Amino acid sequence: MSSLPEKIGKYRIIRELGKGATATVYLAENPFYPEPVALKHISFKEKGKDEAKWNRRLLKLLRAEEGVARKLDHPHIIKIFEAVIEKEEAYIVMEFFNGKSLEEYCSYERMLPLHRTVSIVFKCCMALDYAYRQGIVHRDIKPANILMDENDNVKITDFGLAMNVNKKSDQDSTFIMGVGSPAYMSPEQIKSYPLNQKTDLYSLGVVLFHLLTGRLPFRAKNPAQLVYKIINADPPLASQLNPDVPESMDMVIRKALEKDLYSRYKNGAEFAKDLTAVRYKIYDENQRTPDNSRFSAVRKLSFFTEFDDIEIWEVVRFAVWRKVEPLTQLVREGSNDQRFGILLEGEVEVSVGGRVVTKLGVGESFGETAYLDEIDHLQHATVVSLTPVTYLDISPAALSLTSEECLEHFRQRLVSTVSRRLAKSETALSAATGTPATRPTDTTSLGFGGGGDLQLVDN
Repeated sequence: MSSLPEKIGKYRIIRELGKGATATVYLAENPFYPEPVALKHISFKEKGKDEAKWNRRLLKLLRAEEGVARKLDHPHIIKIFEAVIEKEEAYIVMEFFNGKSLEEYCSYERMLPLHRTVSIVFKCCMALDYAYRQGIVHRDIKPANILMDENDNVKITDFGLAMNVNKKSDQDSTFIMGVGSPAYMSPEQIKSYPLNQKTDLYSLGVVLFHLLTGRLPFRAKNPAQLVYKIINADPPLASQLNPDVPESMDMVIRKALEKDLYSRYKNGAEFAKDLTAVRYKIYDENQRTPDNSRFSAVRKLSFFTEFDDIEIWEVVRFAVWRKVEPLTQLVREGSNDQRFGILLEGEVEVSVGGRVVTKLGVGESFGETAYLDEIDHLQHATVVSLTPVTYLDISPAALSLTSEECLEHFRQRLVSTVSRRLAKSETALSAATGTPATRPTDTTSLGFGGGGDLQLVDN
């Protein structure tokens, strides 16, 4: 662990604020001014060819940030006071803002009330509108680059990737291909098309969606799938993922995330105006907080072992929690009701034709056959509670509105459960009524799982 430097330039170092892959940020003080500052320090000490190439890239970013400093002076943009670039090191001295990044509030369990989210994004809209009028496009708007304090004061930071759109040359020292954070990048940014302020507004729309729902509008298992979705897919409706979000907000997000540049917001002021219209329709500023006890109850069930936390929060939102007394019929054999349940407490009995098949306990699903049967949608068994039972009532209509990942996890888990129970039932049936099996005379040319080679037969 490296020791804390006493001074960098004329600035006395107080403590470390954060450390990234390329820079360390310190809290520092200027001997001539009373207010503390944030000092971002980068070392250029070369150890090889790759490091030298990376250092040249960092120099471009630093000079970009230095150039932006001379242009931007806005209450919602971190002010840069000084940039010093030397042979072996560089540092940028900026306003110290005692706040947290919006990353803190992007998970469902820590989401901000709706009115606060709208207020924060409104301020960002105005800051980006101002920046563009100075000829600056940020190009890396994401929660990590937006700071907020306990009074909801907001500051956009890290203009190191900013592009001066007033310079026409592709050789502009601030122009670096591939900058930005993929999940928040606009379609035109991914395609390396010319950029204007609309790319920042798109990224801010992604931030707004993330803050309102606890998830990104586009998620994928690999970068190629993510890029495809950003360019081609429509985002889900925020109001369907979070019932507290009004439908009027869906229209705002849809316009911010338009793939067609001509249909997207033309500037930050227009985006802010629509947010204000939604804000006036929000009456309940004391929104309910997430039910952490329900999250904990679902998280510990074996059924949800493979689910991510964000998918568990989706389940908490859309599933109906039900309690029933003993000897209550939960599922009727032969019905077309496609709902199914997952036991939180108690025990149920499964029967077919009036004969008991099995008993199920906590963490087990029941009644899933009608949901999985895409032809007849029939329940194949009757389910009755043996004890007081608490269970999650899952509706296919509600499940269809969840993320692709959540839906896929449900289908995988249900199919696996049904397959396992079928195998168990076949074993029990064989033991009870089965006759001796026919044995093959030739065991060297077995097919599936036999170990031998399959023989091809010509007609």
